[in-house]
Amino acid sequence: MTALKAMLTPLGRRELMVLALILACLLSPVLASIFGAVDISFREAMSVYLHSLIGERPTDVAYLDSRILLELRLPRILLAFVCGAGLALSGWALQLVTRNPLADPYLFGISAGASLGAIVVLSLGITHGVLLAIGLPLGAFIGASASVLVVLTLSGFGLQSQVERMLLSGVATSFLFGALGSLLLYFSSPQVTASVIFWSLGSFARAAWDLLWLPWLVFGGFVAFLLLVRRQLFALSAGDETAHALGVSVAKLRIISLLMCSLMTAVLVASCGGIGFVGLMIPHIARLLFPGSQSLLIVAMLGGLFMVWVDVMTRSLLPPQELPVGVITAVVGSVFFLMLLFGRRSE
Repeated sequence: MTALKAMLTPLGRRELMVLALILACLLSPVLASIFGAVDISFREAMSVYLHSLIGERPTDVAYLDSRILLELRLPRILLAFVCGAGLALSGWALQLVTRNPLADPYLFGISAGASLGAIVVLSLGITHGVLLAIGLPLGAFIGASASVLVVLTLSGFGLQSQVERMLLSGVATSFLFGALGSLLLYFSSPQVTASVIFWSLGSFARAAWDLLWLPWLVFGGFVAFLLLVRRQLFALSAGDETAHALGVSVAKLRIISLLMCSLMTAVLVASCGGIGFVGLMIPHIARLLFPGSQSLLIVAMLGGLFMVWVDVMTRSLLPPQELPVGVITAVVGSVFFLMLLFGRRSE
């Protein structure tokens, strides 16, 4: 204990919090695994995961329990983490691009566009197989890109005087695409409508190992893109004139960033359904916990942790029923949104 204290003493508050965040990311998959319809202890979960790392099956855990952990709960946790991290980073990037702390894929119309594209695919009767695996993300991306195109057209393609108008255009586009999706559902069959409604509320119940590669691949590319352009994004957040003076192509950066956010959001919507407000809340929470920090990795870790434990709540609040993830995030996010609005008003 003394040795550990001696190691931690030179570290400041920020470094200790980062270490705690990393430790939480490592422990949360194990802790979240013990919640569910089947009772599995922390020791059993640790045993299964440690043995799986070396390719062995634990002898002290029932075979069925180990299958539940490895084939059901762990893929679900990994999908929840990448969903939270991806949405949080999308919100982080949108807030820098628009210089508006209320920007978010959900409020910006990107999520609504992705949902509309996915609803079109599902309404065509594509509900399983390779066509669904390819068509759902593709349809969601086309819908998200269409919403971005509408927003950019209405706001003048990112000119300085149109930054606030861009966010207002996003809200209007969100309502428009949401209405089109509802209209499409109205004329769909009851079976399609029921499946789309369940999917649109947000859920990680479909998580499986063969569905994880696409969200994580796109997430890795999205993180790499943000790492490459983060300095330009910081310059853009200081104002278009400042960014121009530093050699940043403002319109080009803004459009490419919006398209990358659309791709990330579309893949997540196709995998998890409609989940809102994560991109709004997490960047603000990161700034509250780490003042002055603009680390996108901190934002990603916080977003992933938040979504993992929201998913635990959905499975634990009303067992054996499972609440939609989107309902929990909407309740928490709407309260947080109002807090931000009243906070800005008081300033």
